[in-house]
Amino acid sequence: MSETIVSLDIGSTCVRAVICERDEDGSLKIIGVGQKPSTGLRKGVVVNIEATLRAVSAAIEDAEMMSGLEVTDCWTGIGGNHINGINSRGVVGVTGKKRDVREREIGQEDINRVIEAAKAVVIPTDRQILEVIPQNFKVDDQKGIRNPMDMIGVRLESEVHIITCAVTGAQNLIKCVNRAGFRVNELILQTLAAGCAVLTQEEMDLGVVLVDLGGGTSDVLIYTEGTPYSTFTIPAGGTQVTSDISIIKNISLENAEKIKIEAGCCWDSMLDDNETVIVPGVGGRPPMSIPRSQILTIIKPRMEEIFKLVKQHIDTINLPRPLGGGVVLTGGGAELAGVVELANKILKLPARLGSPIPSQELGGLVEEYRTPSFATAIGLALEGNRRDGMDVSERKSEIRQGDKKSVALIDKLKYWLKEEFF
Repeated sequence: MSETIVSLDIGSTCVRAVICERDEDGSLKIIGVGQKPSTGLRKGVVVNIEATLRAVSAAIEDAEMMSGLEVTDCWTGIGGNHINGINSRGVVGVTGKKRDVREREIGQEDINRVIEAAKAVVIPTDRQILEVIPQNFKVDDQKGIRNPMDMIGVRLESEVHIITCAVTGAQNLIKCVNRAGFRVNELILQTLAAGCAVLTQEEMDLGVVLVDLGGGTSDVLIYTEGTPYSTFTIPAGGTQVTSDISIIKNISLENAEKIKIEAGCCWDSMLDDNETVIVPGVGGRPPMSIPRSQILTIIKPRMEEIFKLVKQHIDTINLPRPLGGGVVLTGGGAELAGVVELANKILKLPARLGSPIPSQELGGLVEEYRTPSFATAIGLALEGNRRDGMDVSERKSEIRQGDKKSVALIDKLKYWLKEEFF
């Protein structure tokens, strides 16, 4: 019996749920997808619990209807303005399996100890560690070791990338999912998940900038030498672009969003001089036709601002090597026409669109979901599958055909009782 992996991408403008079935060989097949608008988050932080849990429930219910399954738990993404990343270093003496100093082999216990030593950094009480990602190890004087297991040495050193988030931000997100009747297996950084779906190992080894152009924020993750090196957030995204159109053209946010999606562009050479856009009238006034270039003059400055802030941050960090892998753009904002060309010009790096593609690890990915906006949701499923495989016996993601309905109802009742009375 194959297992079920459920991913949940809760964004500032949209909630997406993906249900995957895991085959015996460990590969995933997408069998259900749900997508609903979200109004309960602002810049990646929950500001309305009721609105968020309604969107979560609706998205997962749509995915359940498509798949024919009922689920109780999910791997949930977290991102936004409260995410921060720091690099740290830890050093320990190798205890080894033998007393002879010359034959001390590094074991898993030594690796765990050195990572714990690297984690011993001072963080504010209102923040918590979300991810600790080993970058490389050093055994005595030998640098650049990816896996020091079974090597002989006296001194073990590790460099790690620590990602932190606001405690309240994480707790509110978990509470929304729990109150919707589902259990959060683990919170996973959204950009880390998106990288699983859209980046190649070669790009990560060469050094690449992943820019997730979301609704409320633009989240950035920089890889060097195959591992994350820097994590930061730009407090601007697609919502600000929509707001700019709404304010300048005196139209509703709904109409501004529609114009942005259908006629938005941020690269001059892509426009035809004769192209026009219909702007709906307000208060009974008739609609008006304007050149599409006017929409470009609104959108382009905001997108330029986002990429300039990304470049400004990249210029301030001391990268160990040039970013040979360029920049990969994902998220809903990456679907805007001309965004790749604009990123290429401002960041001075080769740029491409980051869309999830079918692979040996993932099947059932139809053309409709091979878009940058679904990169995080699909990446969460891939990363959740990897983490679930670390200790399958402790995780019960599978909903068996015979008793899936009763299990779902019992789990949902447990969470409701816990939230209401404890």
